[in-house]
Amino acid sequence: MSAHSPVAEQRCSIGALMLMAALALPLLAGCGSSPREAGKPAGELQQIAPGVYLRPGVLEDWGPANRGQVANTGFIVGERCVAVIDTGGTRAGGEALAAALRRTTALPVCYVINTHAHPDHVLGNEAFVDANGQAEGPQFVGHRRLPAALAARGPFYLNALQRDFGPADAQARIVPPTLLVESTLELDLGNRRLTLRAWPTAHTDADLSVFDERSATLWLGDLLFTDHTPVLDGQLKGWLAALKELRGWRVATVVPGHGAPGSDWPAALDPQQRYLQRLQADTRAAIKSGLTLREAVERIAPNRSQWALLDVFHKRNVTAAYAELEWE
Repeated sequence: MSAHSPVAEQRCSIGALMLMAALALPLLAGCGSSPREAGKPAGELQQIAPGVYLRPGVLEDWGPANRGQVANTGFIVGERCVAVIDTGGTRAGGEALAAALRRTTALPVCYVINTHAHPDHVLGNEAFVDANGQAEGPQFVGHRRLPAALAARGPFYLNALQRDFGPADAQARIVPPTLLVESTLELDLGNRRLTLRAWPTAHTDADLSVFDERSATLWLGDLLFTDHTPVLDGQLKGWLAALKELRGWRVATVVPGHGAPGSDWPAALDPQQRYLQRLQADTRAAIKSGLTLREAVERIAPNRSQWALLDVFHKRNVTAAYAELEWE
């Protein structure tokens, strides 16, 4: 997930909805943060394992300057068909991913998997509705709670596209999942099996991971941020619990939602885990000291050398953590 300013947060939030939902919506306006690239420029397809392809996003806010292409997207090729994992932040981004896929393989797309509901991961879905040129297109796959998240937030995402992006994006629509993952689900691409896991509330309340058994490549969506400041839109304690469980998995390559993929596992989880643990400890200390939310937001400072977009997201994270932890 990427970006917004605190002022824009007030303009774009749902208001009466729960705080956690409101905290996600400020994504809908950009702020002028300095861009940092995730490995290679957005749009340059990389093969990160045999049959596994990544189109990296850039470490910027979601906005018209980058055409919304800030999240990592990609696809996995089996012997029978292809699974797409996240589709980008606009229909144009989805179309660019689809074009790269077609240059790579002639196999049909059987699944389009969304790792969660944030707009930089789902607004390219429409480009794949008729991706195979047939009446029966791919199945769209998501967490069991993804439909509710898209229904609540989708209108705000579309309003942002119409307000801030070009005419081509003004006609975009939300494409919900047609296949839901209750707990785990296996998908067969033809001699290539993917295992999908629906997580308890962590980064969001609809996080889904994708593990390709053949290459031992794990797509974590925004359960993992590399270089990009982590964004808390779910439950801090749940996110830390998910990271603890993930450490027991055997993984050759991990693909974060934002930032470069890596092979140093589980050490790839360490920077984010340290950030979240410190956020938890500092917020608990602030609450115990009797600080108000406003005081905590102003005083809890992170390690500024580690993360891109820190000024965009850290105060939001403190707000979310305070709201969760003050009732312990």
